[in-house]
Amino acid sequence: MGGPKAPKDPEKKRPGFYIMRNKQVAGSAQPDGTGVQFIYLNDGRMLSSARIVGGITDEEMLDLLATTEGFRRLVHSIGVSVEMDGADKKAEFVFQMYGKSDMYGSGTTLRMEVPADGMECVLDLSDCDWSDDDDIPGQIRFVFDEPQKDGAAAQAQVAVKFYLNDGFTAPEPEEEGQVDFACSAYQEMLRRSLVQTGNNARLKAAIERAKRGEDTTIAFIGGSITQGAGAVPINTKCYAWRTFEGLCRLAGKGVDENIHYVKAGVGGTPSELGMIRYERDVCRDGSVTPDIVVVEFAVNDEGDETKGVCYESLVRKILAAKNKPAVILLFAVFANDWNLQERLGVVGERYHLPMVSTRDCVVEQFYRKAGEGKVVTKNQFFYDCFHPTNIGHQIMSDGLVYLMQEVDSSPMDEDTLDLAAVPAVIGDAFEQVWLYDRDSEADTVKIVSPGDFADTDEELQGVEMNRDLTQTKEFPYNWKHTKGAEPFVMEICCTGLLMVNKDSGAPNAGCARVFVDGEEVLFADPKVNGWTHCNPLICFQNRERRTWRVEVRMQPGDEDKEFTILGFGVVS
Repeated sequence: MGGPKAPKDPEKKRPGFYIMRNKQVAGSAQPDGTGVQFIYLNDGRMLSSARIVGGITDEEMLDLLATTEGFRRLVHSIGVSVEMDGADKKAEFVFQMYGKSDMYGSGTTLRMEVPADGMECVLDLSDCDWSDDDDIPGQIRFVFDEPQKDGAAAQAQVAVKFYLNDGFTAPEPEEEGQVDFACSAYQEMLRRSLVQTGNNARLKAAIERAKRGEDTTIAFIGGSITQGAGAVPINTKCYAWRTFEGLCRLAGKGVDENIHYVKAGVGGTPSELGMIRYERDVCRDGSVTPDIVVVEFAVNDEGDETKGVCYESLVRKILAAKNKPAVILLFAVFANDWNLQERLGVVGERYHLPMVSTRDCVVEQFYRKAGEGKVVTKNQFFYDCFHPTNIGHQIMSDGLVYLMQEVDSSPMDEDTLDLAAVPAVIGDAFEQVWLYDRDSEADTVKIVSPGDFADTDEELQGVEMNRDLTQTKEFPYNWKHTKGAEPFVMEICCTGLLMVNKDSGAPNAGCARVFVDGEEVLFADPKVNGWTHCNPLICFQNRERRTWRVEVRMQPGDEDKEFTILGFGVVS
């Protein structure tokens, strides 16, 4: 192979810091046949990555990253490397700024083709055309010629580094070794993760049924971590699947034998939605009877309007099933060491439930030195400020499997739980909640008129259920408003009611008002959260059981805008 006779002297590299380093990615299938990995930067994600991955502690630099204007003052160029198996492969690196007037449409989008040979390519920001409507750094995408194949390992390993303008400096990156999952310090981490085994009767009985070869189902309900966010591939490296595999090993069974698996995580949603969709997404409308249910909402429930009543209502709903399933409470953690364990742990204490804390497992050792008990760094554990990497998912699953091993090796307790005799510690107002949508039939509900909410929305939040790599649309049987002032009207007999609406960042999304017997009870703004997902909101609760007239009207001035009622949570 030839080369230049007089190679140009290398340009001295500027100081910089990583926001992604040795991260595994995989392309989800897109309608055009490509595969795309989305990495979101908003809601503090990029600042957290700068702290955790890049070691940035300068608050001025972190503040600059919060806006596109500040980003351009700080960052001179972006270094990107992609490594894949096989020669001549490539990927497209996309960096999108969210716009002020149109989040996804009016901001600058930077693009660069990157050979997948592990060599760094540099995108000079001075060569880019910038939009006057730029607001914040929004997302990174890696686009591949084809999606990840089912059963395949990670599609690529990537790194993204910000090189700085003159006047800014960054620390040298911390060296990281391999995580030693066999060391004594790791075993101590797992012991710390076990908050309590509680009364082990239900869990031990389920494990013994699995060992005997009887049909046994383990189910997982939660937010994006349970969905598998950060795991690559999302379907077989997530903590839920790894825990299922651990149960199969404990029972001496293969993954395709008598032990069955249900994964029902929905990103960005609290137990307020989980309690509404439990029968549909976990029990599959009566076709599935779970024996073990792992509940993971410890980092999603900050948005729960009831501050724990919905969580306890969900737990009681599961415990009340005739087959007496075991409930395991799992407390995940964010990169700022936060979760709602103190709020939600009292539910586990009240009903003597097994509880596992990822926060207790990893946070303390994050701040130790290598060789003094530090097993895993934050960069190794977190994919972004909210979600774990493959390593993080493995640690979460190892904590759950450790619990099951402890229960398996212990004598069986007597099952003393009498739910009717145990008062709620936070509240149980929604224990009997059920989902009503456009596909439902109920004697207690009459749709008087859909009004101008007569269309069906197809652009919905999708999630990878069970072992699927393809996404299942959430709440497909909905009522969509496109244009007009005629309200949606129904008569419903209940004591409490929640409306699930579609959140959206689209510029044509409008607001709606909910009236009960003529009184306004709820104002729903789909742009509060600013992205397409399912948002439950309480209309009323703890009222007398009678028939109520419910009307959903578009906010005056928004009659020509879109709004979608995904369904209702009904307390009978």
